[in-house]
Amino acid sequence: MPDRIPISSALDEETARAEVYGLLAQLFYAPPTPALLDALRAAATEAPAPGAFLEEPWRELVGVARKMPDKQIAAEYVSLFGGVGKPEVYLFGSHYLSGFLNEKPLVRLRTDLAALGLTRDEAMPESEDHFAYLCEVMRYLIAGDDVAVANLTRQGEFFAAHMQPWLGAMCEAIGSQPQARFYAVLAAFTRAFGSVEAQGFDMLD
Repeated sequence: MPDRIPISSALDEETARAEVYGLLAQLFYAPPTPALLDALRAAATEAPAPGAFLEEPWRELVGVARKMPDKQIAAEYVSLFGGVGKPEVYLFGSHYLSGFLNEKPLVRLRTDLAALGLTRDEAMPESEDHFAYLCEVMRYLIAGDDVAVANLTRQGEFFAAHMQPWLGAMCEAIGSQPQARFYAVLAAFTRAFGSVEAQGFDMLD
């Protein structure tokens, strides 16, 4: 995943939404690169998407990135999500939806991805229900060129089926870890962003 410059409040709403998903994908997929963290630290602290609800959690995220060194943030990622054996916090939807990895929720997800014409890159070792992967799918559904796939209806369906049911539980699990500092703040922002997304999709019904 290439480093992307985090969001500016000057961007239009759809571009901003896509960029937030892209940023979350990078921050949750692997320890963030120095270039990504430098870009995050330099970001404006106004709301990254229209709506004051996101402004404070975004400001806190940029603030904690500015306070912590790169190595400390990277070490926190590994302590929470990496290491050998069972991680402190899982980033896979099946764990939260069924209690186990690689279960029925992943089968349903793969069916829906196939209907969207999407498949997992064989170079990616994680299963498709990794939170970062789902964020990349949402980014594609917002910013993709194929309007038959990249539209609000598909976005809402995918979010409601494969992210909304467990996003809050994952964020709560991260926030409850005593060693979580940067990622606790990121989890709070992620939960707030997910709430805004859910409300937006509810307005379409």
